[in-house]
Amino acid sequence: MAIKRKKLANTKARTLITKNNPRSPISEQYRTIRTNLNYASVDRDLKSVMVTSAGPSEGKSLTVSNLSITFAQEGKKVLLIDADLRMPTLHYTFRIDNHIGLSNILSGEFQMEPVIQESDVEGLDLLPSGPLPPNPSELLGSRTMKEFMKVVMTNYDLVMIDTAPVLAVTDAQILSGLCDGVLLVARSRQTQVESVKKAVDIIKHGKGNLLGAVLNDQKDKRSDQYYYYGS
Repeated sequence: MAIKRKKLANTKARTLITKNNPRSPISEQYRTIRTNLNYASVDRDLKSVMVTSAGPSEGKSLTVSNLSITFAQEGKKVLLIDADLRMPTLHYTFRIDNHIGLSNILSGEFQMEPVIQESDVEGLDLLPSGPLPPNPSELLGSRTMKEFMKVVMTNYDLVMIDTAPVLAVTDAQILSGLCDGVLLVARSRQTQVESVKKAVDIIKHGKGNLLGAVLNDQKDKRSDQYYYYGS
């Protein structure tokens, strides 16, 4: 079991291409998405962005992790929060401890300071999910979560949030109204158009500000590389 977990951690860590290979074409695509987000918020400060998807395995966690790195590389002070309190992955991706995290803060067990962890990327801090709670939606919709968001948006230039898929549970809809913008990720050749439409409707119903979408795993016809495009 320990060997399998170690192999999974190593596999996940290699997906951070913007850290491991910042000059690659895929890293450049993530910087393009970063630029598009900056332009999308030209009329106001974009202090918090929620990244989600219609369904599972569409690349939302990969996208939010690499985007957070590119914003930190730009010189911003960034906090990446794993608010997927059902199937969290941030602790695998960055190889950090997940014994305490967001769920502990929201349940009143810990304050913010000892729970947030520094990453090995300058300017990027991490807040893992913590232990999986029995009531994720209630915690994310609580007054404590609203107050927590106000505090971190004051202390950081940008707060990036990974959430559970929109169509699976209500978590993303709840959080969308707490963030300045929402980025929707879809996977090429997998995500159904109807699923994307339903996800958009749910986000808007939750008073979320949909900034745009990322098409993930789109093959470039000019090569065998797979790129991540922002729109």
